[in-house]
Amino acid sequence: MEEALPRLGRLRPGAQALRRARRAKGADYPKRPLGPTSITRPCGLYYGMITPLQPYAIKGVIWYQGEANGNTYKRSIEYRKLFPALIQCWREDWSLPDLPFLFVQLANTGRPPAEPEENQWGYLREAQTMALSLPNTGMAVASDDIEGGIHPARKEPIGQRLAQWAKHSVYGRDVIPSGQMFDSMRIEGNKVVLKFKYAGSGLVPTDRTVAGHQMSSDALKGFSICGDNRKFVWANATIVGKDTVVVESPEVAEPVAVRFAWVRFPLFNLYNKEGFPAVPFRTDSFDPPADK
Repeated sequence: MEEALPRLGRLRPGAQALRRARRAKGADYPKRPLGPTSITRPCGLYYGMITPLQPYAIKGVIWYQGEANGNTYKRSIEYRKLFPALIQCWREDWSLPDLPFLFVQLANTGRPPAEPEENQWGYLREAQTMALSLPNTGMAVASDDIEGGIHPARKEPIGQRLAQWAKHSVYGRDVIPSGQMFDSMRIEGNKVVLKFKYAGSGLVPTDRTVAGHQMSSDALKGFSICGDNRKFVWANATIVGKDTVVVESPEVAEPVAVRFAWVRFPLFNLYNKEGFPAVPFRTDSFDPPADK
């Protein structure tokens, strides 16, 4: 039936008349065979849009994708393997094992939650961050910019962050490649002490208004903390020195783990003095919930 046919373009008027005539007689119209570049076939988009580019010279890749892979916990975890495999595949097919591959981490979606939430996008952003273990890769954080949702209207900040990674990893310049990234933690009584790399000239809180929520430079936002019960609550956080943040909550006497910007729509204001936002992270290794 026509509804089952792949949309590979409009039929010529003669072919349309033939189809109508055959249907009037109750005859089945044979399906046209699918070519290797049909989007309904596995790898169709790759063969149709990427393979034709491979005879050409290339300096590097900028990748923006991942929203659909964050629809379930299972797919978010699978991305830990899928995304690095894609990067390696492109490098092999171009015969460029060191091909620079820069990508944009998931932006925001929905609305800021009242309480810390378990969500698939936290694990997907984590999977994207894990891809940085491959050489010559870089990532731009986009979860601090809400204009346009998952496709931010303000492209310039994202472009500047990608360019910073390129300066560092592609052109070898002595610059801080990104905002601060979690490095290590230790527990001191009811406090968790976090150390960061890429702190640059130092960590700073910023004044920001996001989705009607005012964040003051007097207090850090975006951190949550939990004890043995694994129930996360919003935490108080304080910058100490150049690259350290101390996290605590009166609701958690014996902390176990900390998360930062782990929700779908995070509200946070932790940057380095170079103006780059902190990368979302968690210190725990708890398994994600089962998909419903």
